[in-house]
Amino acid sequence: MASLGSEVDYLVEDGVAVLTLNRPDRRNAFNRAMLAGWAAAIDTAAADPEVKVLVITGAGKGFCAGVDLEEFGGVTETLQRRAYLADDVHAVGRALEHFEKPYIAAINGDAIGAGMDMALMADIRLIADTARLSQGYVRVGLVPGDGGAHMLPRMVGEQRALELMWTGRFIDGTEATELGITMASHPAEELMPAVMELARQLASGPPVAIRTIKRLTRIARTQTLTDHLVHAAAEQAVIQSTEDSREAVTAFKEKRTPQFQGR
Repeated sequence: MASLGSEVDYLVEDGVAVLTLNRPDRRNAFNRAMLAGWAAAIDTAAADPEVKVLVITGAGKGFCAGVDLEEFGGVTETLQRRAYLADDVHAVGRALEHFEKPYIAAINGDAIGAGMDMALMADIRLIADTARLSQGYVRVGLVPGDGGAHMLPRMVGEQRALELMWTGRFIDGTEATELGITMASHPAEELMPAVMELARQLASGPPVAIRTIKRLTRIARTQTLTDHLVHAAAEQAVIQSTEDSREAVTAFKEKRTPQFQGR
């Protein structure tokens, strides 16, 4: 396993890797060390055939308070600030861009600014009803620097996204779910059990098909329907030739639970 450092915890069990941001005294605000460990954990999960699903959450009461302003405040030169974002902060997004397995965010506490953007990068987001989200950049005179202006309008529409980014106001778990930012809101003590139930369900499914579904969904953002159908037909032909596909059909006929072996 790659060296992930002390700022993140990484545990694998039953096909599910849980990545926990571990700076609770800073509400899991990220510094360079955490960002490096976070990106390395994603790469580790991608390369491990035993990992079928990756879950991200935070230690303590916060999910992620965004950039650690104490560290970022010490970066004073313009080119250094740009490099901090491009080389360090955006390393997580780049790692996720190539991560084909399901990535689930368990938003256990506040996700603010870039912390909210990091949560938006997940495929599925579940949130504690006590947690809050905020595009808080504007409150410190900044603009969304970690993909928020790209991702949020696709989830809630441009009008609502602009309102959230312009005001930086906090929304709770209930409103986040009503807006479609999160899939479900749970009492805090029920969040991780709900996330792990979903993660284990996905981990028990046919891994090649699940990864392909994610790939098809992503690439559809830039395809015409005609192009997408051609792509889907090619992927389907490959999937139908896999042992997992044959096992699923056999299990269906035999009225039993399929046992998938794909990687």
